[in-house]
Amino acid sequence: MKNHGISTCGKRGNPVGLSMMSEFEIQPEPTSTQAIGDLEIKDAHLIFNSVWSKLEEELGHENLRFPKEIILLGGAPGSGKGTQTLFIMDARGFTCAPIVVSTLLNTPEAKAIKDRGGMVGDREVIEVLFRKILEEDFRDGAILDGFPRTRTQVECMKLLVDKIEQLHSEFAHTPMAINFRKPTIHVMVLFITEKTSVERQLQRGREIAEHNREAEEAGEGEILELRETDLDPNAARHRYRVFKEHTWDALQSLKEIFHYHLVNGEGRIEEVEQNIVKELKYQSSLELEPATFDHLRSIPLASEIALHARQELVKRLDGYALEHEDMFVHVAVQIKEKFMPIIERHALSGRAIVNSEDPVFNDPLALSMLIDIFTERGFHAVVDKQLMEVPQSMDFTTQSISTVRRTIYRIHIYFKGSEIRRG
Repeated sequence: MKNHGISTCGKRGNPVGLSMMSEFEIQPEPTSTQAIGDLEIKDAHLIFNSVWSKLEEELGHENLRFPKEIILLGGAPGSGKGTQTLFIMDARGFTCAPIVVSTLLNTPEAKAIKDRGGMVGDREVIEVLFRKILEEDFRDGAILDGFPRTRTQVECMKLLVDKIEQLHSEFAHTPMAINFRKPTIHVMVLFITEKTSVERQLQRGREIAEHNREAEEAGEGEILELRETDLDPNAARHRYRVFKEHTWDALQSLKEIFHYHLVNGEGRIEEVEQNIVKELKYQSSLELEPATFDHLRSIPLASEIALHARQELVKRLDGYALEHEDMFVHVAVQIKEKFMPIIERHALSGRAIVNSEDPVFNDPLALSMLIDIFTERGFHAVVDKQLMEVPQSMDFTTQSISTVRRTIYRIHIYFKGSEIRRG
């Protein structure tokens, strides 16, 4: 995110922390790619089983309650993960700050490895991350910024999801079922080129250096961490290549397992946000419990209704003009001459109310025409039909009052108001 403070759940600020990279261990080199894969899977099972057993022993089996939704946010250095996390939170309705894997591990050894552009150990990452997401604040959803980064972490994530689904099945028909919901996992990868990554890392370094200089001169303000990779082009390039060699393949391997979103992170912030929106469209059939979805599936999605709405609107308007020309022209003239002067006087507020007693609106077709014409012109119109008994005369002998029934159509018109009021 744009500031560098620590944020708490439910507040907008910088993410809660964790460290992002995996370790460099000296091991005998396997003789083939298959051997590497087998070794990573074996290590993952050993690490996962050790961490899981430790958590189960400390917290208790029934307290292993993980988030309903987890977003694995990955991307090269400078891809905009920190910038976009707040937007992703809003898009998914999360209230707790992201867990940034690069700040959870802050031992001197881990910092030295990160400063070199290297990666911190898988076992340490897995244990501290699992502990973090078990916190009650993340029960509904969590963004994991910078996880997974290695094949071993990928395998641990798969094993975790298997365990969560086992817990879901185990508690499905018990009073505790709400604490063990079926998990939804999204993988979101922000892609940028090496050139863009290096440029953004160095730009960040310049901004942090300037911030720190001003803070030192003023004698107040937080001194922010300035990595070597934020200052040295060669170190920045190395950091990007570590990502490509170790993390890119790990993230790609998740394609066939979880909902996978590859987002172009090269453009302006607003463009990237639009790319994210397209990728995070609601998929209830994939996210809801099957029984829940069965109750809702007959109700169409708003996106499905809106898909052909414009074409249908045009078709209706053309039909009015061809088949009911006199009425259509009459309604259009009424809008132009009677409605628009009132609407223009309310241009600042973006809302106008117009009353009409024109008998043409006694025909429901005319009301449909009115609503569709306003819609085509960018307004939203709502019609309220009111019947009023208006006194006409009085018989003083009998004291009876004769009335006339009047039909009044009250039309509420909404539109985007003037920006003048919003300075």
